[in-house]
Amino acid sequence: MNVLVPKSYRLLALVSTIGMLLVLLNGALVTNTGSGRGCGDDWPLCHGKFIPAYTLESFIEYSHRLVTGIVGLVVVLVFIYTLVKFRSQKEALVYSGSALFFTVLQALLGAAAVMWPQSPPVMALHFGFSLMAFASTLLLVIWASRYRKGKAAPQWNTVPASVYKFSFALFVYTYIVVYIGAFIRHTKSGGGCLGWPLCNGQVIPELSGASGIVFMHRIAALILVVLVILLTIHIHKHTSHEGLLRMSRLSTILVIVQVFSGALLTFAIGNENVFIFTGLLHNLIICGYFALLVDICIQAWRSRKGRTSY
Repeated sequence: MNVLVPKSYRLLALVSTIGMLLVLLNGALVTNTGSGRGCGDDWPLCHGKFIPAYTLESFIEYSHRLVTGIVGLVVVLVFIYTLVKFRSQKEALVYSGSALFFTVLQALLGAAAVMWPQSPPVMALHFGFSLMAFASTLLLVIWASRYRKGKAAPQWNTVPASVYKFSFALFVYTYIVVYIGAFIRHTKSGGGCLGWPLCNGQVIPELSGASGIVFMHRIAALILVVLVILLTIHIHKHTSHEGLLRMSRLSTILVIVQVFSGALLTFAIGNENVFIFTGLLHNLIICGYFALLVDICIQAWRSRKGRTSY
């Protein structure tokens, strides 16, 4: 396949990815600072005004809305650009279309949460949708970069179906782990386990309330690290596909760093400023890992049974 992706398209796709990352981190900041009600029950206005009162909560919440709106417009432009120039490229249409879908979905959920307060289980979905939107925009950037010179270098390595099945199962499990983490934030259960790696000085703490939720997240995260390492070993053992080898190594590094950032988050409890910073770092790392994992799934699927990858 020979398709030339111009610089303007690659730049616009990159802007959408950076913007979506800012939306995701800004949303986490809203949650961590308890600013979700900073604009009252009004949407899209803030306390009935276009320019809200200068309080920290209203500024954080309204800036999140403003950034989301701007990035939403960029995502729409990318989708239209894709329809006009790359209508025949199914991969680009899927990425740009899913980015638009999840951007609208998370924006509607955020608006609903303002006008009709939602339960923590529902609000935890908000971060997951934002994560999917970010991953979609990043995949579009990766696709565009592979065709920046008109033709991507083919990968003729045979990738067994087991790699795709393993990576997709890991994708589903990762989403569950991320959801639990988001649920902890929205229920403000982070203090349920003090200390790390022990929980309240115990190997197995009281498995009820906040401590039970946080402990479950820690066990799930530990299992996730093991699974990512096993996937990396499996890929190195069964294929010489350069893209899969590189992405699997990076994902292993990021998921291990993610665990230690979670430990820092635990130690930061009680220091609000440090806690907010480490919380944003925790979200930033999981964004990178999640995007890499999605790319692994797609590369494995495209290359199964010896098909040319990208």
